[in-house]
Amino acid sequence: MRFALSPEQLDFGTSVRKLLDAGRTPAAVRNWASGDPRPGRALIGQLAGAGVLGLAIDDELGGVGAEPIDLVVAFVELGRAAAPGPLVETAAAIPALLQALPDKSPAQRWLPGFAKGTALGTIAFASPEQGRVALDADSAEVVLIADGAQVHTAHRTGLVRSIDPARRLFSVAADELVAEGDEVPDAVAVAFDTGALACAAQLLGAGRALLDAATGYAKQRKQFGKPIGEFQAVKQKLADVLIGLDLAEPLLHRAALTMGEATRGRDVSAAVLACGDAAHQAARAALQVHGAIGYTAEYDLSLWLTKVTALRSAWGTTDLHRARIARALREAAVPQRGTA
Repeated sequence: MRFALSPEQLDFGTSVRKLLDAGRTPAAVRNWASGDPRPGRALIGQLAGAGVLGLAIDDELGGVGAEPIDLVVAFVELGRAAAPGPLVETAAAIPALLQALPDKSPAQRWLPGFAKGTALGTIAFASPEQGRVALDADSAEVVLIADGAQVHTAHRTGLVRSIDPARRLFSVAADELVAEGDEVPDAVAVAFDTGALACAAQLLGAGRALLDAATGYAKQRKQFGKPIGEFQAVKQKLADVLIGLDLAEPLLHRAALTMGEATRGRDVSAAVLACGDAAHQAARAALQVHGAIGYTAEYDLSLWLTKVTALRSAWGTTDLHRARIARALREAAVPQRGTA
């Protein structure tokens, strides 16, 4: 299996990064957190124009119909920029859900607007741990709930506090029935794994951004007459972060390449855990290198610190993903024991 990105994919990632760099993303994030989505919506419109929001949407619905690895390339850059909004839901999870349903009318109704960036979507996966909570339900034109064998539209009922102010969470309640039946659970499972894959990519990108910020600061900040980056302890800490991110990346790519295979759930969970741990290590190191200034709200580093903390559990807890991996490994081992 080949994990190296193609030149076209590398160029696409570079173009998305340049767009985000030019879009004053930190300012858009702060506006989004304060309840003003206009700069963020303008940035999302530019991303849609570049094809980012239509990557997982079939071309007959106005999208690009790209492969999951292309989605990963885009979301690494979205994580690197800490871009605001329900991007995972709009560009990954809901397209995967609606296109997997037997009834294609909901996909035809909503996905062309998603691809164009004229509409955003969000979804709550009902769970005993989190109940029915959807990201940015105040900014999304389409709010859905996936609960067992049913999918409903929904409306928000209350604000739920998040550690990341730019991730505005809302409790939601069901409205109109969109789909039900025996095929719905499989479609919901595909949607969840697609969203978790995009979240893992965001975590990897955020980890890369934190490492870059810590490295740049270590080159500038001086103690005892020389940059702190020259001290062995700082060098080793940043090297450990780089190793963690580099080791997580192949797991992310493998998960993207096996989305249509039986190992999908196991591989996605492995990517979420690896990218989450690597990003958490990057956040800790970046904060330690920066010192007290790193966690002040006025300093941009805080945008990534809170983002990483929130994303690590946004698409399933570590316990859930470890359990999925363990279950898959046990199931794979049973035939081997039977034939021994």
